[in-house]
Amino acid sequence: MKKLLPILALVALLAGCNSPSSESSSSDSSGFDGSRPIQVVATIGMVADIVREVGGEHVEVSQICGPGVDPHLYKATRDDVAMLSSTDMVFYSGLMLEGKMSDTLIKMAQSRPVVPVTSAIDDSKLLEPPEFEGHFDPHVWNDVSAWSAGVQAVETALAEFDPTHASEFAENAKAYVAKLDELHKYGVEALATIPESSRVLVTSHDAFNYMGKAYGLEVEGVQGISTESEAGLKRIAELVDMLVEKDVKAVFIESSVPRKSIDSLIEGAKAKGHDVIVGGELFSDAMGAEGTYEGTYLGMLDHNITIVTRALGGEAPEKGLSGKLSESASE
Repeated sequence: MKKLLPILALVALLAGCNSPSSESSSSDSSGFDGSRPIQVVATIGMVADIVREVGGEHVEVSQICGPGVDPHLYKATRDDVAMLSSTDMVFYSGLMLEGKMSDTLIKMAQSRPVVPVTSAIDDSKLLEPPEFEGHFDPHVWNDVSAWSAGVQAVETALAEFDPTHASEFAENAKAYVAKLDELHKYGVEALATIPESSRVLVTSHDAFNYMGKAYGLEVEGVQGISTESEAGLKRIAELVDMLVEKDVKAVFIESSVPRKSIDSLIEGAKAKGHDVIVGGELFSDAMGAEGTYEGTYLGMLDHNITIVTRALGGEAPEKGLSGKLSESASE
């Protein structure tokens, strides 16, 4: 399967198949009796959040990439490797998002379950941009309906590791998917209120193509899908012309990407007599601060949907779907 092979080709050989739970290890989970919480390490917040929601009190989750950390560029540290080596299970997003951690994940998969959440998402819901040369765009979480399919991968893996609590995992997964369905509906309805001529989302890098497809936005990023790509002068000039031609009023910065390229767009448009503002800061590759509503997947997407809707002239509650957005998020 295309979405598995780029990162864990060796693991597929070791495991003998591509199912989310069996792509793992020689470790024997049948001896786990459920008498203690499962120790889990997740690579990014969006994955960690699924595990916490599905596992409930039966998991203790540690996270490698925190708020503001770019997973495209992150390399596992010595402390990360030590943490991974002492855990029961590892969950990661996949689709090459954590490309620089590939060797570490492969090594860990020889002794414990290592589960790619996106393996449960049907290929028909994945985007394959031409510039990625046969690989899928990894930013699936920006389409809530697609990302919710990953809940099944987590439920299945946890149930196989800890059969004693399988029914609880199933109940938790069902409840979480219901919340995600509500969030997706909010996204569809809120973003549809933006005037058609204003449905242009310009951000630092191409992390929001899934959001565009799911919710009817034209999406333009200064950088490519990976933040390793550099924004060239030609690309900046093209986007400046587009901003002026389409009378785009707002562009967006990202929490995990420097804003320099967005400032260049604003300055370029101003030089041509067109004023553009920063519509807000979006969460692209990382969630908000730990302990906040925006530090959850639900809060992250509620924030993004609400900020984009309001900045581009649509109608959405100032505090978002659940009325929980912070003051800074709703400005």
